[in-house]
Amino acid sequence: MAKIYTTEITSENIPSDNPLHQRLFKAYVVAEQYVHGDVLEVGCGEGRGVELLMSKSDSFTAVDKIEEALVELRKRFPAGKFISMNIPPLGGLADDSYDCVVSFQVIEHIKNDVLYLKEINRVLKPGGIALLTTPNRKMSLSRNPWHIREYLAHELKALAAGIFSTAEMKGITGNEKVMAYYEQNKKSVQRIMKWDILRLQWNLPAWMLRAPYEFLNRRNRNKLQTGDDALVKGIRHEDYRVTDDADNALDLLLIVTKK
Repeated sequence: MAKIYTTEITSENIPSDNPLHQRLFKAYVVAEQYVHGDVLEVGCGEGRGVELLMSKSDSFTAVDKIEEALVELRKRFPAGKFISMNIPPLGGLADDSYDCVVSFQVIEHIKNDVLYLKEINRVLKPGGIALLTTPNRKMSLSRNPWHIREYLAHELKALAAGIFSTAEMKGITGNEKVMAYYEQNKKSVQRIMKWDILRLQWNLPAWMLRAPYEFLNRRNRNKLQTGDDALVKGIRHEDYRVTDDADNALDLLLIVTKK
């Protein structure tokens, strides 16, 4: 399980990951008001929000490519169904099967994002709803070599509007405490990036950047914790909120429905 907990896939058990873990968990808290019936999570990872989603579901299915994580989740949540697969497509999942689909921090990793969205639409029941989150490119501090692409609010909404019956764009942002951490992080990253005079983060292939990105990102998070431990440990999901100002949010929150 240890290899799951990189700076890209954060852990609630690593103290310096706490601000991002709470930010990612907020999406599941938001989803509570929408989740019902037969539920599918696309890209469940280590199961950050599985318990919360299952409490609102009649049936719960999750898919992810990391089989090691799913082995543990099957033990923890025997009532759920956990399927290992690379997506898209959502192979083996029938049309019109789910009342609700959630997929948080996944689309930025998907090469064929159109097929990914079409597959979510396909497995939704008529009238079903899906919730997706992804980083807002406007607020990103550097290139993330694990991401195929990142989106601005209008880009993601336009993409979804061509596939789903309705597409509503919101965002997840933070209060003063969260933004204080964001600004500290931003200044720290800028100090690192000033040495990249050749703009290697943008010009090198992604695979070459992953090891240094992981090293520098972990070092930076640990340094931020050392500098202000109370702030890093004190951030909770309640410090994040949903906003209609998606353009300036930390994460985009897309809510779509199927005809």
